[in-house]
Amino acid sequence: MTTNIEGNTMKTQNRKTRLMPGGIPRYVRCYDFGDDGIDRYTALFTGRYHHKTGGAQIYLAMNAAPFHPQGFGQHGEASGTMIDCDRWGFPPKIGGKCHLGKRIAFSDLPADCQKFVLRDYMDLWDIE
Repeated sequence: MTTNIEGNTMKTQNRKTRLMPGGIPRYVRCYDFGDDGIDRYTALFTGRYHHKTGGAQIYLAMNAAPFHPQGFGQHGEASGTMIDCDRWGFPPKIGGKCHLGKRIAFSDLPADCQKFVLRDYMDLWDIE
């Protein structure tokens, strides 16, 4: 029986490594609108999770302090094509722009924004 437990633990660890290589969420695209607006940052969850959400795409809009009482951190959802893609279905590369702002690496988000994104990402992908 210990083989089963060890096997499940190894399978879970391998899954976590695939979904979060180096502790960075694999299926998230991040944007910085660049001003000090209330929804400066956007994180869009990508990947094949839409069967869990009835086809909706999940995103987060936030400022640099989403957990602060005067901060901003809001969930949103959209249907149809990914909201950051161009008419050919491609998102901008890191450093490129779209209506959400300039695409940035996850590591470029403020620390509280990273925590906010990771909390939902781990829940969405059932990662412990």
